[in-house]
Amino acid sequence: QVQLVESGGGLVQAGGSLRLSCAASRNILSIDVMGWYRQAPGKQRELVATIRDLGSTYYADSVKGRVAISRDIAKNTLYLQMNSLKPEDTGVYYCNAVFGAKGYWGQGTQVTVSS
Repeated sequence: QVQLVESGGGLVQAGGSLRLSCAASRNILSIDVMGWYRQAPGKQRELVATIRDLGSTYYADSVKGRVAISRDIAKNTLYLQMNSLKPEDTGVYYCNAVFGAKGYWGQGTQVTVSS
């Protein structure tokens, strides 16, 4: 099993930055894929970015060039650095981990970008 705890959300003006964190309960190198998803009000949850165990990354087109996913292996923590934030980035951001063919979710952290 994997427990995930997100932090770092908040209210920010358009053009600002935030860094989200996701603390995992086990060695993140043992996790196949970790990623960030977001869900805006009234919309489906969507993929933002992923990082695989060997380090390859993927970004959704909507955030490419503005967002960076990274990890601190010593701290078992996943990060999402978000820059040049837009109002459409508003939503609840969830950390996800795929381990042992099962998916695990954190509780989510709210990001609100004001115009």
